[in-house]
Amino acid sequence: MADTKSGRYASSSNAISPLVQSPENLECKNFQEYLRTRQTPETLEKLYNYPPICLAVYRELPEIARQFVIRILFVDQPVPQAVVTSWGAQRVAKEQMEATSCLTALCVWRVTAIPGGLAAWELSPTFKKSVRQVLLGGGKPWAMTNTLERDSKPRDIAFLDSYAMSRWRCVLHYMVGTGTRGGTDAEAISPDAVRILLHANLMKRDERDGITITRQGFQFLLLDTRAQVWHFMLQYLETCEERGICLPECLSMLFQLSFSTLGRDYSSEGMNNQMLTFLQHLREFGLVFQRKRKEGRFYPTRLALNVTNKDAAQASTSADEERMQERGYIVVETNYRVYAYTDSQLQVAVLGLFTELLYRFPNLVVGVLTRDSVRQALRGGITAEQIVSYLEQYAHPNMKLVESAIQSKSCLPPTIVDQIKLWEMERNRFTYTEGVVYNQFLSQNDFVTLRDYAQSINMLVWQNERTRTMVVQKNGHDDVKRYWKKYSKSGG
Repeated sequence: MADTKSGRYASSSNAISPLVQSPENLECKNFQEYLRTRQTPETLEKLYNYPPICLAVYRELPEIARQFVIRILFVDQPVPQAVVTSWGAQRVAKEQMEATSCLTALCVWRVTAIPGGLAAWELSPTFKKSVRQVLLGGGKPWAMTNTLERDSKPRDIAFLDSYAMSRWRCVLHYMVGTGTRGGTDAEAISPDAVRILLHANLMKRDERDGITITRQGFQFLLLDTRAQVWHFMLQYLETCEERGICLPECLSMLFQLSFSTLGRDYSSEGMNNQMLTFLQHLREFGLVFQRKRKEGRFYPTRLALNVTNKDAAQASTSADEERMQERGYIVVETNYRVYAYTDSQLQVAVLGLFTELLYRFPNLVVGVLTRDSVRQALRGGITAEQIVSYLEQYAHPNMKLVESAIQSKSCLPPTIVDQIKLWEMERNRFTYTEGVVYNQFLSQNDFVTLRDYAQSINMLVWQNERTRTMVVQKNGHDDVKRYWKKYSKSGG
């Protein structure tokens, strides 16, 4: 901070206003983002000792990055960077740069020098060894590969899909129905699931109301099932050390499940006690089916197969996948009326987050989109795009027929989509920025000098020349402070 004794100005390290703190939004990371932001290079090196993790990393890489890896996988010496650059045409230079950055950030390869002083790329020895094992075989057998006798009571895919969704709905029902517990769904949720919900800030403990849902929890409910399960499992992985469970082993097993075959049973005999505990947690969340806790046989469900592979989940068009997906049940009219043909408590509760419910029948709920109901959802952290996306995702098939008939981009009436976004724009007329206030300048020249410097480094948020007051961004405060000290010592 500048020398306040000189009396030239006084600065405050407080934010401009308590309102500068924007609402916390749900941050959903994909697998790459999770590895980049949550794992250190040392931890990544440990993870790459597990072939299933390396295979999953390779699968999630951009296409050009996968080409780079496969071309140098069996090269036992560093490859000059100029050679790697020459593999692509000039028109894909941007994609090549992104692929290079991705491989570097994930520590898949590293920069090294070769004779002559040229820079070269070299694959991580651990990653290279594990990927070779995946492609060529060898190494330690995967825990799930033990042979089993034929199951006398096999479970088909339809049963596994129904079981997985029923178990997962227990978690969602708990989130929307914490104030009125008592149903079987609320009773079935495990303490481990509640612990993860609290850790992820999807729910919080309230002295008056007990455990209540948070704004991030509202946003979580509007995500598709695959994104919900993946975010939930990421939060679980963050608590592995507290549970005394090895994180690399959990990730490895999770990816082994994602590479498994739906409808096939696998053995748990080769697993240690930690992985058996992890398997029971997966069973509680609906990612695997197991008749009894001590039975050495389990079936991965579709939730486990799709949790780490977004492309596979989106590309699946089989009849089994269609049975698992929720049937469209929402009709939205141009008069803002919403008709939901459902008797599901969960679907009604989610719909009530942004609509005003009017009537309730055995298999039909009628509501209306109002300014107050939508703004209440917006205050809870839900965005207009999420509301529109949810209504489109669960739109009744007849609405989608109208969409194709009028060749519209959305099956919702355009007036409804526009109005929801306009209601959101009403709240976004202000942009809040955390900053530091500078005022009480003794001369106009001092104010203008410091203001111009802050503006030159793009850190000036606001200024008023008449009152000699200005606000700079918080992350630029140190630079402005150093400049002010230097300016003060020079005598202005």
